Amino acid sequence: MKPSVLLACYRVMAYVTAVLLIALCVAVVLKYGWPDGSGIQRFGETWTTTIGIAHGWLYMVYLLVALFLTRLLRVQLGRMLLVLLAGTVPFGAFFAERRVVRWYRDWAGRHQDGAAADTRSALS
Repeated sequence: MKPSVLLACYRVMAYVTAVLLIALCVAVVLKYGWPDGSGIQRFGETWTTTIGIAHGWLYMVYLLVALFLTRLLRVQLGRMLLVLLAGTVPFGAFFAERRVVRWYRDWAGRHQDGAAADTRSALS
């Protein structure tokens, strides 16, 4: 898979994971913040289950994509773990996504400079 496609997949999964986690937090507040049996409480209970399942499955996809991308970028283990765990903290994936994009741009710049140098030396 091309690195730019992997980055695009990561960015989509980071946003989806973050939005679902925030929605899950709202649903949990609705579920436990109102009296049992009320319409809002039942709504929160239904959506907690639905969003929780969706977030769980999509977080697994996020983990795989983030793992592949951080390995490609040769990110240190501690930073990699923080990126992987960012999908479990509300708003965390938004911050991790910005950082990973910055790492990718640095990585791409280094590899483009190296490719240009290889081309120049081959032409000499």
